[in-house]
Amino acid sequence: MLDLNTKKIKKNAFRITKHRGKTAIRIRVPGGELPADIIPILYEVATKYGDGKLHITTRQGFEIAGIDFEDMEAVNKMINPVIKNLLVEEGVEGVEDGKGYPAAGTRNISSCIGNKVCPYANYNTTALARRIEKAVFPHDHHFKIATTGCPNDCIKAHMQDFGIIGTAKVEYDYSQCVGCEACVKNCKKRVTGALEMKNGKVVRDEKRCIGCGECALTCPTQAWSRNEKKYYRMVIMGRTGKKNPRVARTFLEWIDEETIVKVIKNTYSFVDDYIDRSLPKEHVGYIVDRMGYNIFKEYALKDVTLPEGAKVAEYIDFGGYKYEKDAFMVNP
Repeated sequence: MLDLNTKKIKKNAFRITKHRGKTAIRIRVPGGELPADIIPILYEVATKYGDGKLHITTRQGFEIAGIDFEDMEAVNKMINPVIKNLLVEEGVEGVEDGKGYPAAGTRNISSCIGNKVCPYANYNTTALARRIEKAVFPHDHHFKIATTGCPNDCIKAHMQDFGIIGTAKVEYDYSQCVGCEACVKNCKKRVTGALEMKNGKVVRDEKRCIGCGECALTCPTQAWSRNEKKYYRMVIMGRTGKKNPRVARTFLEWIDEETIVKVIKNTYSFVDDYIDRSLPKEHVGYIVDRMGYNIFKEYALKDVTLPEGAKVAEYIDFGGYKYEKDAFMVNP
């Protein structure tokens, strides 16, 4: 029988499975995009050492199951080109040739397709995901991060510890406007109703505008345009799970990439200081709940210079729901 160090196995991105003697490896794909020539390598791992299947995870990575524990070393050597292509070339430290992944706590950073393809997206989501990956990986703390191009939130950023949503600073040129109200009608039907006509001019309610940029897409005369500078909204502490699942809430608005990276890295220090080490792992959101939003905010914004026009949530009511079964359920 093998003498297994389960902690070491999990750190190496292998999973303890329900099948005796078998494991599964999780392949990171930061930003959900990989060169097609990596697929044959994963195919070879799956067919030679696994069960012949590639499972696409909810975090946009691949999981290969059915691997014998004895074959972990061989698998790590085989996936070395994959790790080098997706991680090392981005400057990630701590990865040794043939040793596999050095940590698995911080999950793969997922992304929607971004502005490479989608007209609604306000930025290159994969590029930002890889920048964040370079800054935070490898790390053992259990963080979930996702980047999405616009408030449509196709990647479900609101279910992450950190969700990065692309926002557009739209600019209005009255001289180009013909008063067709296309932008007003679209915003009222499909967005938040932040636009209205007043005296033949479109007026925008700053408090209701979420920076989606759809007015620029809808306008037939290009009276609306997106500022070329990239802006972001950060939502935090969303989660599923068995204890108080909830949607993430807005923490920062109109921030830049530098702020995003610094805030996430600062949160690792927060977790280092306050995590419950009696547990095998603790979700960062539960630590924020226990210690309070203000302590988290102090850590997160330490030495951060917010860009001009940025906004910070003074208070957050995270909400969510508890599993109080008798509260609403009755016998018919």
